[in-house]
Amino acid sequence: DPTCNRLQEQVAEMLGKEAGLFVTSGTMGNQVCIKALTSPGDEVIVEKDSHIFHYEAGAPGILSGVQLHTLEGERGFLSADRIEAAIRPPNIHHAPTRLICLENTHNRAGGTIFPLEAIQAIRVLADKYELQMHLDGARLWNASAASGISLRTWARYFDTVTVCFSKGLGAPVGSLVAGSKDRIEKARRIRKILGGGMRQAGILAAGALYAVENHIGRLADDHRRARRLAEALNSMPGLRIDLDAVQTNIVFIEVEREEMTAANAAGILAGRGVLMLALTPKRLRAVTHLEISDADIDRTIEVFRAFFQGS
Repeated sequence: DPTCNRLQEQVAEMLGKEAGLFVTSGTMGNQVCIKALTSPGDEVIVEKDSHIFHYEAGAPGILSGVQLHTLEGERGFLSADRIEAAIRPPNIHHAPTRLICLENTHNRAGGTIFPLEAIQAIRVLADKYELQMHLDGARLWNASAASGISLRTWARYFDTVTVCFSKGLGAPVGSLVAGSKDRIEKARRIRKILGGGMRQAGILAAGALYAVENHIGRLADDHRRARRLAEALNSMPGLRIDLDAVQTNIVFIEVEREEMTAANAAGILAGRGVLMLALTPKRLRAVTHLEISDADIDRTIEVFRAFFQGS
């Protein structure tokens, strides 16, 4: 489809890669890349709160026959030293380490941006041990908008990259895998095996293309609104927010009232027209996006103030 081809070429160019492949979701994109970069029996290093480990239904083991080696990160990020300590030495008893997967921005850490210098150090390490690197860049647009670092610079240290069109950019559906021509040809076959080959896909690609061409510039508004919401709620008794972790468009709200759970709070807020996710027993997750306005932030703050400071 010409629209799909245009999307693939345009986004691959933005990422500094030779080729791109349109896929239905970020999960499919990540799994296509893992399968393209590994063999059954390999081991993949990931951060313990990564999307690949938490939210992809055990797919690495099912689809690629690999095991995940999860490491404790700091706000979702891994250091080269910690990764090096986890690399398996050659031994018949070990699953050989083959791939390192990073996530930027990191969802379960609150939309935090992976430091570029840390990625550079991990790339040096990967080359030393002849490992592959994959970036789950579902929210890479946000990392670029908040940091001022280009998509191409972020992506250059990875063999494959995924980006999502249906989160911050607001397209109805779709993600994209980018890499070398050889890797994308292999990924295309894997996508077909997984049932992801699509005919007349231009109607989906058109929404993604529109989002890329029109919605990247407005991501700063999401970040500004998230910061304003976080600062306002953090000043209220019974709520706590790690402001240092509010770097893009995700806000984690810790409910410190002993008698109240996040699920209780989410239900009460929903009844007043404010929708948030109860992520853990005491943590709410709020996300700003293109359908959230300054007036919506005002209204949210008012609802919280009435509930946590008033009646």
